[in-house]
Amino acid sequence: MELFGSSGTRGTVGEAMTPSLVLRVARAAGTVWDGERVALGRDTRTSGEMLADAAASGLASVGVDVARLGVLPTPGVAAHCAREGVPAVVVTASHNPADYNGVKLVDDEGVELTVDALERIEAHVFDRPVDEARWDEVGSVERLDGAHQNYVADLHGAVDHSLDLTVALDPGHGAGALTSPSFLRELGCRVVTVNGQPDGHFPGREPEPVAEQLGDLRRLVRATDADVGVAHDGDADRAVFVDETGESIPGESSLAALCAATVEEGDAVVSAVNVSSRVVDVVEAAGARLELTPIGATNIVTRVRELQTEGVRVPVAGEGNGGVFFPEIRLARDGALAAARFLSLVAERPASEVVAPYRDYHAVRRNLTYEGDEERERILSAARAYAEASGADLDTTDGYRLELGDGWVLVRPSGTEPVVRVYAESTDPDRAVTLADDTARAIRP
Repeated sequence: MELFGSSGTRGTVGEAMTPSLVLRVARAAGTVWDGERVALGRDTRTSGEMLADAAASGLASVGVDVARLGVLPTPGVAAHCAREGVPAVVVTASHNPADYNGVKLVDDEGVELTVDALERIEAHVFDRPVDEARWDEVGSVERLDGAHQNYVADLHGAVDHSLDLTVALDPGHGAGALTSPSFLRELGCRVVTVNGQPDGHFPGREPEPVAEQLGDLRRLVRATDADVGVAHDGDADRAVFVDETGESIPGESSLAALCAATVEEGDAVVSAVNVSSRVVDVVEAAGARLELTPIGATNIVTRVRELQTEGVRVPVAGEGNGGVFFPEIRLARDGALAAARFLSLVAERPASEVVAPYRDYHAVRRNLTYEGDEERERILSAARAYAEASGADLDTTDGYRLELGDGWVLVRPSGTEPVVRVYAESTDPDRAVTLADDTARAIRP
């Protein structure tokens, strides 16, 4: 796909991401969906209202009525879609920096579109004609109230327990600031927050909830003697955790713990090609099977739907970045739901003990920025040569993953940013660093 990457389309506002592009995407989506009504949500970014206006205009211009939900987590938009039976346009750049924005598309079952569906829409963005509504058939635009409350109510319907825990919450100034505090309090938790004010400038930290961005949350956990810390990204479809000692929990470890608590023999777990060996171990121990896809929600959704069609149970899917699906509830990454599921494990034993069996691996990531397609291709060409000369077992599902016995390394271009990522993992932390750094130097001296 030329436009849509691993999870929608994104770019720097005013450069790759413009109102005119969002207008074209909305017009194309409205034409392909060919329905009467489409929902429209966004995250807290300062450019969100402007781009949502463009999306609303594009949808109305092809004769579609628009229900504007305002600022709402992407999984909240998905819940609205499933409840009302309408598709949606979501204006969000998820974990990307404040100067980015983008568009995700969700179908009338509350699921991000598959690769095939996105390709049909992309064709109308670039080549095929779109519908043109007559002057008396243009769509209406209205703002709907109550989307936050409805989403929280849907979450409660998926969680059948109360939790007597103290939770430190860091929504990162994103859309989760409007829903996760109330949801967790209604579960019975005592909630303390940091970076809890919605603010598209993200003054407290960057939207991506990686360990180096969570110093405030770690300090809050220690200061309040919280049982666990929870952090979201900009649109709250991710949740990552901090244990009761104030130590960050790798997303790969929390995913492994959630798999261990849920997966049974004969099940399938769907993850991406950068999956941690700790998840591999859990799935193998359960007698289940692991299905790997290219990185990104779009690819995971596509494979889960294929397996469900075949009658295979997929209780958990996702990646080690905190984006977890529970497909039997809804095939959407949901940071609040993932938090509730993890907190149910913490209710039985401390968070540090929940993930203790999955701390033996150490993961490292390096980002190699590039300027333009030519430099990108030089890096990827060097990566291909490096992989082929390594003598390692090679997986080319998405980029180049080298299995090296005492660890693995993966090189692939990001689907959302102008970077080539280098991932490495080993039981030896020094070895993981060496694998990542040596690979990065080899492919871009």
